[in-house]
Amino acid sequence: MTPAHVLALVASSFGAGVMNALAGGGTILTFPTLVLLGMPSIQANATSTVALLPGAAASLAGYRREVAAHREWLKTLFLPSLLGGAIGSVLLLRTPERLFSRMAPFLVLFATLLFLLQVATSRRSEAPPRPGHRGRAGLLAATLFQLGVAVYGGYFGAGIGILMLVVLGWLGLSDIHAMNGLKNFFGICINVVAAAYFVLRGAVDWPAALVMVAGASLGGFAGAHFARRIGREKARAAVVVIGFLVTGVLLLQGRS
Repeated sequence: MTPAHVLALVASSFGAGVMNALAGGGTILTFPTLVLLGMPSIQANATSTVALLPGAAASLAGYRREVAAHREWLKTLFLPSLLGGAIGSVLLLRTPERLFSRMAPFLVLFATLLFLLQVATSRRSEAPPRPGHRGRAGLLAATLFQLGVAVYGGYFGAGIGILMLVVLGWLGLSDIHAMNGLKNFFGICINVVAAAYFVLRGAVDWPAALVMVAGASLGGFAGAHFARRIGREKARAAVVVIGFLVTGVLLLQGRS
């Protein structure tokens, strides 16, 4: 690993840590950086998942009260999150490298469009709480949707936050702080299972991962410090712009 590679990894993971603290979407930055540095796409995805996990876990500390106050939501969506994360990670490592490389730009594009949707609907999430009672059928639908979200999260992961907000909103939760806390908790559940499987299968580039853990941790600290100065909507808009640029770069790389 050259000094230039280390610098690129630190910069991208620091930026990812900041992005995750402010709005999410760090994978949109770290994954393509690893690919552009020559790492196979599947290994890059696995390495990015492992590298960003400690920072995500640390960020959950700020939502301890919100998560503890909504234990009924944990009971409902905890197991689907774990199961989906496991399924997604297994599917990833069974996907041929060439196929995943072709899919990568479109996965980034899909995640970017999710963040664009989040920018467009962010004001709605600030609405006052409204009780939602969907009944057994609605609860089953939300559980199955969360399972699908978790499968996608274990497979690629970028943009799962907005999908989980959809699930929580469907179940009737509208307190944005509680929604963010639960979203972070379930996201960690998904990524812990996926990361464990990637580690056990030897899919992680550890030198790169350790460098990125340091960068992402510093970025997460900086992002949390400046979160109140930088509006979430601006941060989300930045994620969207970066996502479209990265999609273009990956598409051009695939043609070369």
